[in-house]
Amino acid sequence: MKALRLLLLAAFVAAPPVLATERVITLASTTSTEQSGLFAHLLPHFTAATGITVRVVAQGTGQALETGRRGDADVVLVHSRTAEEAFVAAGYGVERFDVMVNDFVIVGPVEDPAGIAGGSDAVAAFHAIAAAEATFASRGDDSGTHQAELGLWAIAGIDPDGSWYRELGSGMGPTLNTAAQLPAYTLTDRGTWLSFANRGPLEIMVEGDERLFNPYGVILVDPERHPHTKTEAGQAFIDWLLSDEGQAAIAGFTIDGEQLFFPSADDKDRDVGRMILPTPHRHFAPVGETRVEAE
Repeated sequence: MKALRLLLLAAFVAAPPVLATERVITLASTTSTEQSGLFAHLLPHFTAATGITVRVVAQGTGQALETGRRGDADVVLVHSRTAEEAFVAAGYGVERFDVMVNDFVIVGPVEDPAGIAGGSDAVAAFHAIAAAEATFASRGDDSGTHQAELGLWAIAGIDPDGSWYRELGSGMGPTLNTAAQLPAYTLTDRGTWLSFANRGPLEIMVEGDERLFNPYGVILVDPERHPHTKTEAGQAFIDWLLSDEGQAAIAGFTIDGEQLFFPSADDKDRDVGRMILPTPHRHFAPVGETRVEAE
């Protein structure tokens, strides 16, 4: 009898906790959403509403999408629209939904060796940085921010090279730390910048260019390719993000009174690539519409 009890106990311990597993999903997302503090704000609201816990794997966008391709995540939330659409087209994701937007800013040392402070043209700023061979810290990690940076260099017609261009292969927080130490210019999302405490000699140099627009999309990993993924719970998370409650929670996340992310789930009919970027005193609006100033 004792042997039987031990055998049953061993079987119980070894058996997977089915109910607990069904109520936990894995979200592959970007370092910007994690390091800005957005998920620490959002996820307790979602768990309270649904009883589902979200385990976040914070990576660069390229790595997050690769995690989804392997089936090691149930949902991906990233910010590189071209890569996201390719992910869906290749059959790794079910559908992409707009969730929210923020913007990138170019930050740099107060001494401003490239003379770009106060500008609103990101491409002109990159031209000036390259011409001055002023130190630039690149994430170099295939993240959404890195891809946006490479896109700006391409528009400028510049192949950055030389000792002035530092490819770090690191997340946004470590890249900002390095930029502060060097000091150097870098491209960062506004959310991580606002939550970054170790700014040292760095200040925002350039902002407001439409080419710095930064949309985020959420995608359910396709269960036909990865049947083990938690489709129902993952879809519940997506539905909540796109709901009035989820969008309000996104809008309610602020640092020092400044809103970091702007809900975009209702912007399905907008050409989001042409929306006006938010600045500390501006809300999103499509080009051609009146810009609504913040109260």
